[in-house]
Amino acid sequence: MRPREIAAAQRGVPFSAGGPPVPALDGAQRQQVVDVLTDVLGGVYAHLPAKRAAYATDPVQALVLLRRKAGTLSDADFHLALTGIVGTLRDAHTRYTGPAPTHGQVAALPFLVEQYRDASGPAYLVTKVADDVAALDPDFVAGVRPVWWNGVPFDRAVEIYADRETGGRPDARRARALQSLTFRALDHAPPPDEHWVRIGYRTRRGSLREVKLDWRLVAPEVAAGAVTPAASEGLRLAVDPGAEAVRRAKKLLFAGALWAADRADDPARRAIAPASAVGDPIETPYQDFLSAQVVRIRRRTVGYLRIWSFNLRAIDPFLDEVGRLLDLLPHDGLVVDLRGNPGGAVWAAERLLQSFGDGPIVPTRFAFLASPLTRAMARSDANQAECAEWLPSLEDAIATGELWAQPRPLTPVGWCNDRGRRYPGPAVAVVDPNTYSSGDLFAAGWVDNGIGPLVTVGQATGGGGANVWTAAQLRGALDGTGHDQGALPGGTSYTVAIRRAVRSGLGDGIPIEDLGVAGTPATTYAMTARDLLHNNHDLLAFCGGLLADLRSPGSTP
Repeated sequence: MRPREIAAAQRGVPFSAGGPPVPALDGAQRQQVVDVLTDVLGGVYAHLPAKRAAYATDPVQALVLLRRKAGTLSDADFHLALTGIVGTLRDAHTRYTGPAPTHGQVAALPFLVEQYRDASGPAYLVTKVADDVAALDPDFVAGVRPVWWNGVPFDRAVEIYADRETGGRPDARRARALQSLTFRALDHAPPPDEHWVRIGYRTRRGSLREVKLDWRLVAPEVAAGAVTPAASEGLRLAVDPGAEAVRRAKKLLFAGALWAADRADDPARRAIAPASAVGDPIETPYQDFLSAQVVRIRRRTVGYLRIWSFNLRAIDPFLDEVGRLLDLLPHDGLVVDLRGNPGGAVWAAERLLQSFGDGPIVPTRFAFLASPLTRAMARSDANQAECAEWLPSLEDAIATGELWAQPRPLTPVGWCNDRGRRYPGPAVAVVDPNTYSSGDLFAAGWVDNGIGPLVTVGQATGGGGANVWTAAQLRGALDGTGHDQGALPGGTSYTVAIRRAVRSGLGDGIPIEDLGVAGTPATTYAMTARDLLHNNHDLLAFCGGLLADLRSPGSTP
């Protein structure tokens, strides 16, 4: 793409311009949507027993009650009520999408705010600003401190948004609220209430200013090589699709040239570039999923590998490229950074673990809810490849009363150990509350297989413990079972956590949903202002100390 085309994609279109009219649903269509969601949440939603206990809520009964008054509500209130009921689950895998003319679009403000901790507690910095903002306000640049949001103190605004967000822990909800303040994937989240926002901020010189910024609609698209739910591998995804769309939108706004390169062709076909100098990124054809560089920590050079996403289609070429990058990095210390990784292919995350440990690697296990719907689905000849392993325990649950089928791995154990260790030295992994889904699985495998220390920014990973299916995938699996679902009307849809994840190895049987995966008190870390503005300087120093301990004689991961 030419620079002018990239700039146009970054500007998008004003959110205030609206779009085609949203189709209204009649009474019968509303009842159809409610009936489908009632069957889905009551019959296949993998976390239902746990969510009922954790949040003292019954979304199935709430849907039954909504059905009775669905015809009396305005269209907007009906969809808001459905979104609210599903939202009580606080599960980014399980979302209701109402009809909208904005498919594939992200509502965005042209800046990014991140959190750090100072002596008084949580604090915030603007860390990225789109190029076109300078013409509007040249003082609104990376490094300014937000003070208010539409007249509300900034910290309070984050708390208000956090109350609406997914996540089983307050820190996870705050992290997602901070993201949704400036980016909303409209396929998976409600649009902004306002057309613009007024941000009060303190400049680098210390003065107070205010800037008005309009919401814009951008189309981040997917990278070449990304997996989609429609692909054959789509049934074994563990991803927050909204967070993945937001990740791509951030890249479009703040790294437009890299975003444009992602759209060129399949990364597996691109030429391999030579290694760069110390401190510079090593060029890789998989730059939407990976970045690597040699960094200097405490007078040593160590490797730094960032895994941005597991949302890719071809796993073996990806693993080959990780191996190539590891060979180019120093072999006496490695930082593997998964902060903000929204997940993707389960196989990619779990097969990658063997590159860093001696093994054998034991993968996470997954289980269907034990219900008439899941039994019917598992009995269907059309679903044997996907469900046969769970059928015996689903049948036994009729007599035993078990809530879930026996957990089984999605990634075959042999595949988790088919390549062996590639990086010979000590390694630490870094995660945060926006590490989700397959990112959670990688973190669980890292800890439960004893690979090395897990540095947690915040309390733990995001706590996305499931394999997620779309409405179309579940509808296909239920065809011919006696529980068939017709296509939903008016462009409405949903995603659902279909198989619940529990940990293996050292964490055997512990669920991941809501809890996430944590390291130890000694490996918990709070970001600093210097981290946000100077390439993770203090975080890398902290990891360097852990690596030094691992190099000491007699040390263990």
